[in-house]
Amino acid sequence: MDMRIYHGPSPSPCPSAVALGGFDGLHAGHCAVIAGARAEGLLPSVFTFQTDLFQTGKQVPRLLSQRRKMQLLEEMGIRQCWVAPFEEIRNMEAEEFLSRVLLETCRAKQVSCGYNFRFGKGGKGDSALLEAFCREKGIRAVVQPAVSILGQPVSSTRIRELVAQGDMEKAEALLGRPFSLDTPVIHGRRLGRRLGFPTVNQPIPRDFVLPRFGVYASLVQVGERSYMGVTNVGKKPTVGSPVPLWETWLPEYTGPELYGRTPLTQLLAFIRPEEKFSDLSRLREQIEKDRISAENLQRK
Repeated sequence: MDMRIYHGPSPSPCPSAVALGGFDGLHAGHCAVIAGARAEGLLPSVFTFQTDLFQTGKQVPRLLSQRRKMQLLEEMGIRQCWVAPFEEIRNMEAEEFLSRVLLETCRAKQVSCGYNFRFGKGGKGDSALLEAFCREKGIRAVVQPAVSILGQPVSSTRIRELVAQGDMEKAEALLGRPFSLDTPVIHGRRLGRRLGFPTVNQPIPRDFVLPRFGVYASLVQVGERSYMGVTNVGKKPTVGSPVPLWETWLPEYTGPELYGRTPLTQLLAFIRPEEKFSDLSRLREQIEKDRISAENLQRK
């Protein structure tokens, strides 16, 4: 059964159990909240936001694409998801938000949110107000406590910091899966092919979190199969690139070219910083060393 996605206030076809939140990273803490959107006889649902704007209007870098977010929610068993434009709901009074979202749109009989969930104009609504509203309306409220991993509460801010540092192992621990990118493959200068290392080039969206520039061991999902990869994140200092890219060599891939497709590239571990080489032969030698490093890291 495919997950239904609503971009407007379409009423649920039946009573639901709904998780509320921005879920910008779908990290381990978010997954605990979404697990609360389950109850016998109720449709597992999520009400989330279309953008990662704070109520101050500042944009924060995304940790995953909207496409990937919907895929993951469906894999988690969610059967319907409302994706609300944040600008349309940010000025609702808290009580209006609860009435319109929980009663009219979701037809909620069970609601799950995080301990720090805020809603309504100015962020005046909190989990205590939501619980009081639910008691009055006969709705079961589930407020999830903070999830701590590696000695600290999991947060999207903490994950962004780890990604920016290139610490993909810790980022994976907090996310519950490797940090990844799934943008369409674009044409490059085909220099890798001439060097004997054809690569997959994926642009980094402007609103996406930027990992530390350098070379990573990676795993790339192409269709139903996954391949070991060596991914350079950055501007390719030896040959130059006008914008940051994820450029991945797949030593074991022998299929058709991937231009226009959207493989899922997962960064597993940092190998080395970006480096400018004096000539292409030295670059070729280093790429081969990077392959060995990537293989060793994936065997651990």
